[in-house]
Amino acid sequence: MLDFAIFAVTFVIILVGAVLYLYPSSRRASGIPGFNPADEKDGNLQDIVNRGSLHEFLVSLHQEFGSVASFWFGSRPVVSLGCVEQLRQHINPNHTTDSFETMLKSLLGYQSGIQSGVSEAVMRKKVYETAINNSVKNNFPLVLKLVEELVGKWSSFPDDQHIPLCAHLLGLAMKTVTQLALGERFKDDTAVISFRKNHDAIWSEIGKGYLDGSLEKSASRKGHYEKALSEMEAVLLSLVKERKAQRKQTVFVDGLLQSSLTERQIMEDCMVFTLAGCVIAANLCIWALHFLSTSEEVQDKLYQELEEVLGSEPLSLDKISQLRYCQQVLNETVRTAKLTPVAARLQEMEGKVDQHVIPKETLVIYALGVILQDSDTWSTPYMFNPDRFEEESVRKTFCLLGFSGNQTCPELRFAYTVATVLLSTLVRQLKLHKLKGQVMEVKSELVASPKDETWITVSKRN
Repeated sequence: MLDFAIFAVTFVIILVGAVLYLYPSSRRASGIPGFNPADEKDGNLQDIVNRGSLHEFLVSLHQEFGSVASFWFGSRPVVSLGCVEQLRQHINPNHTTDSFETMLKSLLGYQSGIQSGVSEAVMRKKVYETAINNSVKNNFPLVLKLVEELVGKWSSFPDDQHIPLCAHLLGLAMKTVTQLALGERFKDDTAVISFRKNHDAIWSEIGKGYLDGSLEKSASRKGHYEKALSEMEAVLLSLVKERKAQRKQTVFVDGLLQSSLTERQIMEDCMVFTLAGCVIAANLCIWALHFLSTSEEVQDKLYQELEEVLGSEPLSLDKISQLRYCQQVLNETVRTAKLTPVAARLQEMEGKVDQHVIPKETLVIYALGVILQDSDTWSTPYMFNPDRFEEESVRKTFCLLGFSGNQTCPELRFAYTVATVLLSTLVRQLKLHKLKGQVMEVKSELVASPKDETWITVSKRN
């Protein structure tokens, strides 16, 4: 079983940068068929930019060269795997660190996550995951309350009012993540709005500006990014000191404070969770409601399950595992939307896939967006069909890709919890309707999101 976290997916471009920085000796060609470097200095960088995203570039790469293919990032070869069978073969026995931490903290300039030893990295990962799980458990009623407030607002709208999913659900994700991660200071909407401003400024440059070098070429953009990052760090450090003095044990940061981590390390982990948690949770909810709005049949089937399992009672944490069809809906949402289209691992030891030898310290990309819509793996791959996950073989494939099971990252598990609360509350009260003529275009970047605002309408259930 491949042991890569879905965490790595969202920051693959940053991992490329980390590999270039941390492993300057890995310059051997792989001998695997693929694109020749278009430029001696940049390799295939401009080809990726021209395609619009790394995912679209990988689609064309695997269409031309098959399931194991290569390209160049700068003067270094990169191997991409675009088939389930090849992923099964790519096992990295010496993998011990979390590549998400390496990627994101490399970009942010945080060295503690990169330079720490194996035992510290394992300890920090365990502390991080436990803190998220405990925060959800301790604050589940708060998640319910925030969702009920949003659904109540939607219920007050007339049937023909257009609801902007991106704006509303990013707001929900931001409120949920900040309060569960950082505490009651963020019950104040003013604090959330200020936090969101800096969050958006940082996230908008992660990956994008690094990929095409545009951040370094624009003094104004770089200044805006650095200012937002500095302000976010100051807020988080202040909050760490505040929570430490109060000795509370209710939210994510409190869990970190119970460990031996320094205040700086706790701030870094809070930055990681708030950056990634908001975006992943928001986009999972956006896509789930979009797909539900296109299928009355799926909505009705989900409604029946909710009525049978919950009746008129609100969702509780222990009931989530009983909502099997809801889980299928969310799994199919992740698959159809290609929510996280790319993941990566560093080849820490020389490996082999089929007849191809992959040299040590080669960057290996998992083209998940390609695999998630591979007709050899999925029947009718472009159709939203939650029923496909009734088959055990389909569930095993999904687990292999890192989207379920023990290898699912805590941020995605957190997003599934928020989305389950949203669906269980919303679908029992309202029906969702897609706007006629609306075309849903996708930005397949680090996390797949709608290219433009997405609108739906709702009507009350009889």
